[in-house]
Amino acid sequence: MNMVAKINEERDNAAGVHPLKFALWLIIVSIIMMFAAFTSAYIVRRAEGNWLEIDLPSILLINTVIIVLSSVTMQWAYFAAKKNNLNMVKMMLLVTLGLGIAFLIGQWNAWGELVKDNVYFGGSGANPAGSFLYVLTGVHGFHIITGLIFLLAVLAASLKFRVHSKKMLRIQLCTIYWHFLGGLWLYLYVFLLANH
Repeated sequence: MNMVAKINEERDNAAGVHPLKFALWLIIVSIIMMFAAFTSAYIVRRAEGNWLEIDLPSILLINTVIIVLSSVTMQWAYFAAKKNNLNMVKMMLLVTLGLGIAFLIGQWNAWGELVKDNVYFGGSGANPAGSFLYVLTGVHGFHIITGLIFLLAVLAASLKFRVHSKKMLRIQLCTIYWHFLGGLWLYLYVFLLANH
């Protein structure tokens, strides 16, 4: 069994990129393309007219701070794993998980603010600006949920002592994906501020 692991490791080193890391980068590129299409459609649709500007929910700024903090705690967990500080790994993964859930609750509350302001998704009388806001935040929220599932898997592995300096792949992939989701949110928030 040890010989098989050694052969796999040599194969991965020869290829240069671990297959799971390559798959993650493909997923990230596809998500970037999807959001590039959404934001391009936003700009084109806005230029067509029949577009009523709406105020962004104020909680989106708080959510931006939350997602940045969660990126910091995720990176802290990664550094702790490199140093075999396993208690810190578990604690920072739990904090990141809590911040991710807080972000989703914030997005739900942002939708509640939109509804209070009579901004709805779809329908004959719907404002396209509102529909785009629901789509952008909703699809990003879906990806946050996938990130939280990934984070739970890494946390479960850390509880079984499978995340440490000699087993970094899980936490490395999770860290990359979580930072990507944070960066994607920053892009969306700045885009919405500039174009609402």
